[in-house]
Amino acid sequence: MNIREPGRRPVILFLCTGNSCRSQMAEGWLRTLGGGKVQAASGGIEAHGIHPLAIQVMAERGINLCTQHSKCLTDSLLEAADWIITLCGHADEHCPVVPGRVIREHWPLADPARAGGSGEEVLEVFRTVRDEIERRVRELLGRLG
Repeated sequence: MNIREPGRRPVILFLCTGNSCRSQMAEGWLRTLGGGKVQAASGGIEAHGIHPLAIQVMAERGINLCTQHSKCLTDSLLEAADWIITLCGHADEHCPVVPGRVIREHWPLADPARAGGSGEEVLEVFRTVRDEIERRVRELLGRLG
């Protein structure tokens, strides 16, 4: 498979440690903004379930993450991917070796699940990460044409 094959939608895989916040939000943004030009997927080194605050802040922007599920990275996910975008240092360091045809990027984003403070302060960290992911997904889609 080659990302440049005419008519083929590239598969973009977002990878994070627990597949609970950042990678789920990225998958949701790509599904929403991709206009059918790409296929969005996400996975984790582990599967921690989707964080309720990730669901909440994405719902604020009209994106429903309730149809997605947390999953561990599998060989089949890796084989299908044309792009792998890691969203945390741990996933970047532990991502398996991928075929040379796969484009790999790293988006170093803060882990909102580790945020401290009041409930509103934690929620604001989730919103900040959500908005940064949206910006990066839009930029990626712009590069894809």
